Amino acid sequence: MKFDLEERLIIFAVLILEITEKLPETKGSNHLSSQLVRSGTAPALHYGEAQSAESRKDFIHKMKIALKEMRESLICLKIIERKKYLGDQSILHSLTELNELISIFVKSIETAKKNLRNTEYRTSLPAGRRE
Repeated sequence: MKFDLEERLIIFAVLILEITEKLPETKGSNHLSSQLVRSGTAPALHYGEAQSAESRKDFIHKMKIALKEMRESLICLKIIERKKYLGDQSILHSLTELNELISIFVKSIETAKKNLRNTEYRTSLPAGRRE
């Protein structure tokens, strides 16, 4: 099966929506739920934007925004887990998936930055020395 990051992000966003819909009606859980709906669904949307980036720098910027949203979601999920708002395994599953997605994005951003530096280096060489 082909690795499809966009599909994984969409599945994760749906998982987040399912989790937030199961949270109890309390001040704390309502606050976390609202925050998590935004931060947990945003990475899929930002990744979509990154795929249409106007430049490598724009791609890196959009990927970094998605990564920030994922890290925010991670904290929300940890708070929900520690507060024991839910008794099922969906939080553990979402934490595992989110940690994997964060790792993928960190590596992708590092690779894009490296490629950007290599491109900038090659274009700064005199025309006869470019590879």
